Amino acid sequence: MPAITLPDGSVRAFDGPVTGTTVAAAIGPGLAKAALAMQVDGVTKDLATPIERDASIRFITRKDPEALELIRHDAAHVLAEAVQALYPGTQVTIGPAIENGFYYDFARNEPFTPEDFAAIEAKMREIVARNSPFIRSVMPREEAIAFFEAKGEKYKAQLIQDLPSTEEISLYSQGEWIDLCRGPHMRGTGDVGTAFKLMKVAGAYWRGDHRNAMLSRIYGTAWRDQKELDAYLHQLEEAEKRDHRKIGKEMNLFHLQEEATGSVFWHPKGWKLYRVLEDYMRRRLDATAYQEVRTPQLVDRRLWEASGHWEKFREHMFIARVEDEDEKDRVLALKPMNCPCHVQIFNQGLRSYRELPLRMAEFGSCHRYEPSGALHGIMRVRAFTQDDAHIFCTEAQIADETVRFVALLSSIYRDLGFESFRVKFSDRPATRAGTDEVWDQAEGALKEACRIAGVEYTLNPGEGAFYGPKLEFVLRDAIGRDWQCGTLQVDFVLPERLGAEYVAEDGARKRPVMLHRAILGSFERFIGILIEQHAGRFPLWLSPVQVVVTTIVSDADDFAREAAAALAAAGLRVELDLRNEKINRKVVDHIEQRVPVLAVVGRREAEERSLVLRRLPGREQVTLPLAEAVAQLAAEATPPDLAAASRKVASA
Repeated sequence: MPAITLPDGSVRAFDGPVTGTTVAAAIGPGLAKAALAMQVDGVTKDLATPIERDASIRFITRKDPEALELIRHDAAHVLAEAVQALYPGTQVTIGPAIENGFYYDFARNEPFTPEDFAAIEAKMREIVARNSPFIRSVMPREEAIAFFEAKGEKYKAQLIQDLPSTEEISLYSQGEWIDLCRGPHMRGTGDVGTAFKLMKVAGAYWRGDHRNAMLSRIYGTAWRDQKELDAYLHQLEEAEKRDHRKIGKEMNLFHLQEEATGSVFWHPKGWKLYRVLEDYMRRRLDATAYQEVRTPQLVDRRLWEASGHWEKFREHMFIARVEDEDEKDRVLALKPMNCPCHVQIFNQGLRSYRELPLRMAEFGSCHRYEPSGALHGIMRVRAFTQDDAHIFCTEAQIADETVRFVALLSSIYRDLGFESFRVKFSDRPATRAGTDEVWDQAEGALKEACRIAGVEYTLNPGEGAFYGPKLEFVLRDAIGRDWQCGTLQVDFVLPERLGAEYVAEDGARKRPVMLHRAILGSFERFIGILIEQHAGRFPLWLSPVQVVVTTIVSDADDFAREAAAALAAAGLRVELDLRNEKINRKVVDHIEQRVPVLAVVGRREAEERSLVLRRLPGREQVTLPLAEAVAQLAAEATPPDLAAASRKVASA
């Protein structure tokens, strides 16, 4: 007689094994109609799964977040059936749910094209309307291999052959169509709904190995309803308009080329933006007692071996082999991160507890090998600069340092145009350094620090660094996309491995705790995010060009030069446009360049020593005397940290 505990704490007893379908019906017809699947003791299962013992159950309905993965998983199965119905002889391989959608890889002599999508989508809708139930069955391994081989599905047969011998071979049918799958699934194909769309086709090697056959991968997106689908498609349209690669080219900020794959060529305007951001970050660090350092680019492999990074990150390191007097073949690595080098600085001399917490920061130039297919503009590169810092502290200081860090990070994100973020707590990964006791200590310390700092988080199981748990700070941009940027990691392992210690108050030698932390993550990626967040129209303080002074008639050229000089003397980033073009043409050009302010000078303005200030891309404008215009723009262009400091002084 299994006793079923529901989320509200109530318990229902049944005479014998029971399915989720039966339990939902016993609760009420509304739930029986709405339930798509269930969680049994936290594990998602089909509603048809028998429950033979006492268990806690939560039903998943369409409104629950977990429904999205189920919808996308089932949509992949519907896609596969549709393709095989329309294109006989096509073999299916794998088709998982992914972020925002799903895909399925097909083996076919002729690759699919977007022109095939209309027919495939129509067939998918037929299958959804048919609402065939998903029925699970189990088959002996050899029988399952023979079954798929007889169908001409050699890839499915190979998947079964490669499964562990202890793995149960489960299949799911939807009408006459059947596929290898672990599940779980919803009740039937009708639960997928019609809020789906095929998005693109791409080539993909079988099992990701270039030595294997090339498959044809069809990507799709699926949502709970049409409103969600429309919102996602609108987001994609906005994302295309905001693409940092497109805007970067239009604004002449940077470029990339094959001769330096994964490295950025910063143009003058782009480098100005970079420096403005770097200067701002440096001031924020200086104001919060960070000590800036600089460490080497090339570091002997022995340090990476000692730290554990050689074993973990070797495949992502760029290696240099050199000959010198001492060793015939010395192996150096371009550093992929800064942390082992910061420990080396900490280890110079004998440290006292009075020096802790010691906050060590570096805008460290790092290199990591990323496959060329993974590179994406300046968002995913091989050469980048981290806004990296490491805080050496005692265990008792972790909470205070977490509070300070979260306050600093929150303030910086607000200044850069991000009003909110969410936090994920990533705990111990399967492959890690340190004992379970050390991990218990580190995770406990970080959770307690979150409690004291008032940080609410969701659990991100198994995604911690190999040396310690971490908080991941996820920004949401102007069009609803999430970006994981900042991190805070608690590390008891690296100080031990690299011999860091300090003299405690009682004279004993102790290991410091090392807090790894970043706010931007990398300058390159964060600038890409900023470009897309603001669609290239940066706030005045951040814009690489803040004001363009331009003329209507050549008679005003001399005053325009004087005005530009006055604005530059006040610290503004100014350009002068004296081209012999109509003013409307100039306005269009500077709108395209995302210039925030156009200062227009005509014959009258030159005589009256005034400027017509127009805020682009709008049409509103105001005429001000030169001195007043300079003062107003200079005040408005003051970086937010300096403006806040001025207000604080003024109110004192």
